[in-house]
Amino acid sequence: MRRLLAGLAAALLVLGLLGLPVAAAAAPGPAAAPEWWFDSWQVPALWGGGADGHGITIAVIDTGVQASLPELRGKVLAGADFIGNGSDGRIDYDGDDFSHGTAMSSIMVASKGFAGIEGLAPDARILPIAVPLKGVVRHGAPPTGATATAIDYAVDHGAKIINMSLGGVREEGTDGPDPCPSGVQQAVLHALRRGVLVVAASGNSGDESSPVEEPGVCLGVVSVGAVDRNLNVASFSSRHPYLTLTAPGDNIPSLSRDSAYIGEGTSQATAITSAALALVWSRYPSESSRQILTRLLTTATDRGPHGRDPAYGYGVIDPAAAIAAPVPAATVANPVLDGAQPLLSGGSGSGPKPLAAAGAVTAPAGAVPVTDPAEGMSTRAYLLGGLTLLFLGLAVLAFTGWLRRRRTRSPARLGWPAPG
Repeated sequence: MRRLLAGLAAALLVLGLLGLPVAAAAAPGPAAAPEWWFDSWQVPALWGGGADGHGITIAVIDTGVQASLPELRGKVLAGADFIGNGSDGRIDYDGDDFSHGTAMSSIMVASKGFAGIEGLAPDARILPIAVPLKGVVRHGAPPTGATATAIDYAVDHGAKIINMSLGGVREEGTDGPDPCPSGVQQAVLHALRRGVLVVAASGNSGDESSPVEEPGVCLGVVSVGAVDRNLNVASFSSRHPYLTLTAPGDNIPSLSRDSAYIGEGTSQATAITSAALALVWSRYPSESSRQILTRLLTTATDRGPHGRDPAYGYGVIDPAAAIAAPVPAATVANPVLDGAQPLLSGGSGSGPKPLAAAGAVTAPAGAVPVTDPAEGMSTRAYLLGGLTLLFLGLAVLAFTGWLRRRRTRSPARLGWPAPG
């Protein structure tokens, strides 16, 4: 059925190009929070052209993924649990109802169902890797260095893209001179050597001086900020000199274990970017990770000052343009991968820039020091209600530091039945 709908969308696109009147296609998602990027990128037409995520595995390093949801059924592979609960990653252990890992996965691969929510790359597969973020339900002892271990696991178990909708503030003086811990940096380099792309959230501290956050600051990582429907950078989206790209991250619908939410954050923008890479890669499966990422970088919509800037990075992603672009030449610069090349080549290079050079700010008194494991990026969520959305209150999942301090106000629930 989806192929049929995609074919119809492609036909409508042709009619539009011929100047013939056509009815506007409705984006999926609830009326109060439509997934507008489906229209902007003409996603059904991309699916009809073979760019639907097939053959691509996205590792989701997060709170686990509730694989029993009908919208995710058959899309979530057996993964790993580094929380200590003994699962295979296919249970979401987020103590908050938002269900962070499930939400990010639904944005990427969900079949259309509850609240009309549909994933951008529905034929991709999720490799769930649960890590001991603060707030998860934990029954055992997690391993040390869980973030690096999770990245290595993803690389060694078939992931082409690693989605890390998480981050933690680095504190100059407390965490040493380097913004990226050596274990995490080495795991990222392992991924790059194996042709795996690592995508991470830039942070939700745009209103709070945008402190340096890992793993987005690590060399070789695609760091993602958030824009709204008008392609304006969200006020909460952290500004960084190392920012790579921006993507939709405002008013984003997603599924939880037993409901649906609308949220905002660079977590959601990261998930959409990972799904966009899956679309492009499924269309060009023989191309290298460098070529796929170069497509996305060189076709991004430059909304800020010419070239890279701290708010937009290299621009807003446009997977439709990336798919339509010619094959990237080997000589085309790829600043993300080129920046990591000295370390990939075995030389010491200059290493990551010191925290001060990377744009760190003095940590506030009483800030939680950085430790491992990884921290979840903040998500501001609103509960969906009935066939329409009722604004019931803001739930801020604001996390600072790898110990993840959560400041939340739980939204009121309407007692919805589980999806399906």
